[in-house]
Amino acid sequence: MTTCVDHPRRLSFAPRPERCPTYLAYTLIAGLAALVALPWFAWKAFRHGKYVGSLAERLGRVPVGINVDGDPSIWIHAVSVGEAVATRPLLAGLRERYPTLKVFVTTTTATGQAIAQTRLKPVDGVCYFPIDLPGAVGRFLDVLRPQALLVMETELWPNVLRACRARGITTMLVNGRLSPRSFGRYRLVRPFMRRVVGDLDALAVQTRDVADKFIALGADPDRVVVTGSLKFDAVDPALGARDRVLRFFKVRLGRPVVIAASTLEGEDEPVLRAFRRARLKHPDALLILVPRHPERFADVVALCASEGFKVERRTALAIDVEPKADVIVLDTIGELAALFEVATVVFVGGSLVRAGGHNILEPAAHGKPVVFGPHMENFADIARTFLDQHGAVQVGSDGELADTLAALLDDPMRRATLGATAKGIVEANRGATERTLAVLGRLLPATPPRGAVVHHFPKVR
Repeated sequence: MTTCVDHPRRLSFAPRPERCPTYLAYTLIAGLAALVALPWFAWKAFRHGKYVGSLAERLGRVPVGINVDGDPSIWIHAVSVGEAVATRPLLAGLRERYPTLKVFVTTTTATGQAIAQTRLKPVDGVCYFPIDLPGAVGRFLDVLRPQALLVMETELWPNVLRACRARGITTMLVNGRLSPRSFGRYRLVRPFMRRVVGDLDALAVQTRDVADKFIALGADPDRVVVTGSLKFDAVDPALGARDRVLRFFKVRLGRPVVIAASTLEGEDEPVLRAFRRARLKHPDALLILVPRHPERFADVVALCASEGFKVERRTALAIDVEPKADVIVLDTIGELAALFEVATVVFVGGSLVRAGGHNILEPAAHGKPVVFGPHMENFADIARTFLDQHGAVQVGSDGELADTLAALLDDPMRRATLGATAKGIVEANRGATERTLAVLGRLLPATPPRGAVVHHFPKVR
């Protein structure tokens, strides 16, 4: 694959990157892929209402009102729910160090957008990430005017990073990770990825293993820093205890509550089978089933009813009354974190099917016993830490999930031990926020508060 000669890191008068055959080819492929995907997007919009109202923002046409005065900003991109939640500990530090800069957050998914709108209160605006085509990216940057772009975890969009480099915008990968699957794909186009990661000023990654993978892709070792995982800092067990949502779950003392969090298609059936078995000894047990994607809410409710369970939606529950249902489907966004407070056992979805797993840290921070399936590739290091220290249980099959769930409901001592260990692991691994802000501070010096008197001294040569 053709690559280009590196240009200077900062160009003061280069609003557009120079032409490069590799990027032209990438842009052509990306544009064709967008056209091919149009029917699929149209179907999703028709069937589930997805993407309706967000198309203009995805094309870079952000409302001017989001930054009407053209103020300089810091732009954080968090693709979905987990990444959006992980930005929370950064926000206070950014406000303190850069009080004159606005802070904007973008997401790719609708669920990520909802979480950013409700749980990232200090930000100045939330919108959708632009499609990675030069026109859309340019329009987006013209409105937000970022001085820095912080991309969360694995969001490496070539045209976005290249446009930022041409405009002199600091770019930094935050909470970086690389699943084995992503690493394998990137290695196939290593010459191109070397160019892409070269457009990052710094890569703040979660582990030494991740750092080595980025270096293998061509990242400058001097720009790669191991900072730990922000997700340990992002969890706040006190948040759930204060949330009014608990008034809809007045569960009496001693009633077992199983939470199946962030399930994907193909996981609800085995969860219901495991729950049915658990109810043989605990007939009053309650299952709170939490589909990951809102468009599945109705289908999951119908599934529970077809399996013979008395099922209710969260939005149909009465306040300050104990739920009488066997299964409650959480058909809201942003309330799951609060519900871990009432859980007896938590199963974390995305792990029984080949989806890479979901974040286990929020239930762990509440001191709850956590169970997950065999597919935790997206959280491999975190999962390994919990398993090595006996702070979670991994099951290898649907049948093993049923065995494990029943055993945990029968063994309060083991539940308590697992929960205490899990909570201890979360507390022991905090601190990534300060390390990340320190890396950013070397790239983007802190700004004085508005109205502060700044004294400029001549440089000593």
